[in-house]
Amino acid sequence: MKRGRESVRSIRRRLIAVPLVATGVVLALTGCDDLQLHGYLPGFISGQPDATNQTQRVSDLWVGSWLTLLAVGVITWALIIWFAIVYRRRRGQTGLPVQIRYNMPIEIFYTVVPLILVLGLFAFTARDQTAIETRYDNPATVIDAYGKQWAWDFDYAKEKVYEVGVQAQPAADTRKDGFVESSIPTLYLPVGQKTEIRLRTRDVNHSFWVIDFLYKKDLIAGQTNYWDFTPTRIGTYEGKCAELCGEYHSRMLFNVKVVSQADYQAHIAQLRAAGNVGSLGEQYGKDDNFNADGNQNSGGEAPAETTNGGVEGR
Repeated sequence: MKRGRESVRSIRRRLIAVPLVATGVVLALTGCDDLQLHGYLPGFISGQPDATNQTQRVSDLWVGSWLTLLAVGVITWALIIWFAIVYRRRRGQTGLPVQIRYNMPIEIFYTVVPLILVLGLFAFTARDQTAIETRYDNPATVIDAYGKQWAWDFDYAKEKVYEVGVQAQPAADTRKDGFVESSIPTLYLPVGQKTEIRLRTRDVNHSFWVIDFLYKKDLIAGQTNYWDFTPTRIGTYEGKCAELCGEYHSRMLFNVKVVSQADYQAHIAQLRAAGNVGSLGEQYGKDDNFNADGNQNSGGEAPAETTNGGVEGR
């Protein structure tokens, strides 16, 4: 009779504990800010639109994967601790405990469940990757982005203007870890417009990474890669090469400035007024390592002349 009462009390305690734990989890999640809800990924600002139409999809996949893995980890740790305590060797016990072999339900469980988890993560990843990699039929803005050691050039294909970049210049104050902002190439994009970036390299492999856009894509020698997206929040976003590409890889920086349509057209007009009409193409040389003042960027040897009349930094 006493055991029956203890069993009833134990069941009641469990019935009370489960909703309390669930309530605690819900309250903990509702107390999270935007950064925590997005898994500490960059680019999300409370009360403002996402940086692109793809960032929420990437965030959902990231957070969902971590929550699934965390649940699996918690269950696994709990079972390990439970069995270590409940089935520990008691005082006075000797020899081996009863050995259980060929328990088919357990073997099926620990074979099928991991398989379901792996297939599920694969399915969600394949779904999101397919959506992200799908190209627009008729993008409003088309950019040809050329990677070169160690800078970026941008062709605005539909407007037929271009922008030549040089590698980032270290700040004059060597005590500060940074670069002169005006020396960093900047790609302008109109907000809310379908955009396609065609990625090519003129020398070694590079990688085009816009940090707050939660995406990077490699530039592979001899082929063109594509990235289609819609920028949805006005602002300036940092980008960099994410593929080790030589001596000044760390200076291969760029910015992406998402602006209104009027500001975008004004920038295109500035490029035309500066004489940057036409397109650069893949034949254009590497970064000449000279800035607008005619000073050498890298401080290395003098540039050697190339066959096309340009200069090439060593």
